[in-house]
Amino acid sequence: MSSGRIGALFFDVGETLIDESRMWRGWAAYLGVTADAFQAALQDVIAKDENHRAVFERFRPGFDIKTARHERAAAGDRDMFAAQDLYVDAAPCLRALRERGYRVGIAGNQPEGAVEVLRSLDLAADFVASSSSLRVEKPAAEFFRRLAALADLSPQEIAYVGDRLDNDILPARTAGMATVFLRRGPWAKVHAGRPEAALADITVDTLSDLPDAIARLDARVESR
Repeated sequence: MSSGRIGALFFDVGETLIDESRMWRGWAAYLGVTADAFQAALQDVIAKDENHRAVFERFRPGFDIKTARHERAAAGDRDMFAAQDLYVDAAPCLRALRERGYRVGIAGNQPEGAVEVLRSLDLAADFVASSSSLRVEKPAAEFFRRLAALADLSPQEIAYVGDRLDNDILPARTAGMATVFLRRGPWAKVHAGRPEAALADITVDTLSDLPDAIARLDARVESR
């Protein structure tokens, strides 16, 4: 657990700020399978702790996601989120945190172009980065070190918010950050039942609850 007052919060992207349902349906259509079949395969991959790209291999062995993305883009079917995919609690939460004096960052494992799209959404964020812009992916320790450098804060002054134990909560905790486990989306559905979920400093089901939860965490730190 963080031992200092929180100065900044960094948010994961997929299923934290962005509802990825539409994008998964897009991949199901590209692969020629039903959305239900794709989701069932995804849940099985998550339960087995496999990389999400293993879903594509199940339907099309030897699948090359980069080539597929280029093909989809050429057909006007880009694999990228948009304003319509923002969870309704995302923008109000970031805005509320900024109003309370916290700095806000967005950084997740995202492909090239994601940073530009995130910036176009006009969210209340002081820092916007991605695995592509940082040139390192979660759960690597270097990813979290670079976030601390970006904010010019010690890891103990940062909280990382995400929906996954493996990519978000556990590596951020190891890096010395406070952690917020957001229980929504396909990964959280599986990970919430694991004992490691109890290691998160804060657990919420909606970002609407986060500003007050962070304030309570800070209050406990200050009362020591």
